[in-house]
Amino acid sequence: MIKFAIIGTNWITEKFIHGTMQPPQGKNLLMQLSAVYSRDLHKAKDFANNFSVSCIFDDLDKLAKDNTIDAIYIASPNSLHYSQSKLMLEHKKHVICEKPLSSNYQQAKDLYRIAKENNVIFFEAYKTAHLPNFNVIQNNLSKIGTLRKAHIHYCQYSSRYDAYLAGQKPNTFNPEFSNGSIMDIGYYCIAITIALFGAPINIKAQATLLDSGVDGCGSVLLDYERFSVTIDHSKISASDQLSEIQGEKGALLINHIGECSQIFHQSHRDNRMIELSQEQAENSMSYEAIAFVEQIQTGKINKQFEQRSLQTASVINEIRRQTGVFFPDDKSI
Repeated sequence: MIKFAIIGTNWITEKFIHGTMQPPQGKNLLMQLSAVYSRDLHKAKDFANNFSVSCIFDDLDKLAKDNTIDAIYIASPNSLHYSQSKLMLEHKKHVICEKPLSSNYQQAKDLYRIAKENNVIFFEAYKTAHLPNFNVIQNNLSKIGTLRKAHIHYCQYSSRYDAYLAGQKPNTFNPEFSNGSIMDIGYYCIAITIALFGAPINIKAQATLLDSGVDGCGSVLLDYERFSVTIDHSKISASDQLSEIQGEKGALLINHIGECSQIFHQSHRDNRMIELSQEQAENSMSYEAIAFVEQIQTGKINKQFEQRSLQTASVINEIRRQTGVFFPDDKSI
């Protein structure tokens, strides 16, 4: 049994924990929540009580040195991912860190180096590429013939945007926390493109910057020489538009690019729409937890996962450079 602690007491942490408790049918997920960290000890205690956990911390160094903990799940603000992952990896803890792994590519690359030096697993908590319906997309690309274009969309009006407009400074629109649309909503679009097609040969990006300095929305054109991918992402507007991968013989349509909740095949021959979707676990975060555990069991970081995470970080670095989104952590590189 892998005993893990969590850093970050928020809704996504709670969902991850439930995901470890409710694996898909026929799967075993040998993870047990054993400790909770928060800067506020009372908050840590309240969260831990929900899961009948007695071990709590408000000191990261003490958590890192606790030999009863095997692994750490990190879901703190983006700007803290690097320092917290680094500390835990250096103390030989396996780490599953929420996407994005860090503020920039250079930090992500450094964290993989540290993990390998300490013979532990470092893994990005990006669930989409581990979903059954992601496999459906991969396995059915041949049906649509030679690829020509893809349109990947994720536009979701942030629940924090009204607060931002009212003059508050929520983390999600604050460069001090390495945030903004491309680091959040847009990340899913870039990551699934990389997972499906690898790194592009050229990148062109534009964005609408907010007064805080982060992007509220943007578009990206990724060139793959013989086909192109157009990405639209936004945290200040909303859309239910399906994403689409177009080939010379047809198209695959994807509902909700982060969840891949439904997959359809449309043939140019008869224009029929056929659903290809498979049933997925209600808590889709269980799939990333399984991928994490499998790496711990083999004792090796999955090279494919590492490459996808680093290529995604590199592409986002270039997008931010072109659109003028800079974070305090960028000063050190």
